[in-house]
Amino acid sequence: MSCGNPHETPCSEVIERMFSYIDGELGEREVHLIKVHLTECAPCMSEHDVDAMVKKLVQRSGGGEVAPDDLRERIMVSITQVRSVRIEMR
Repeated sequence: MSCGNPHETPCSEVIERMFSYIDGELGEREVHLIKVHLTECAPCMSEHDVDAMVKKLVQRSGGGEVAPDDLRERIMVSITQVRSVRIEMR
């Protein structure tokens, strides 16, 4: 996905790191770069909002249980594959 405007951090990198950003798993510099990008890029901000909503819904429906690491990894691979298809379709 790309909004067509130049950014210091490309849309594709922001989208790729979105769940890590939402989960607070990135370093200070990466967080800053993504925050700046999201203030400049409405399509990526929309993707952020959708991803954050999905995460909240999954947390609520999971009853607070943590998924095993291998399951989490398979889910993240599936999400990445779906996201790649969506990017290619745009």
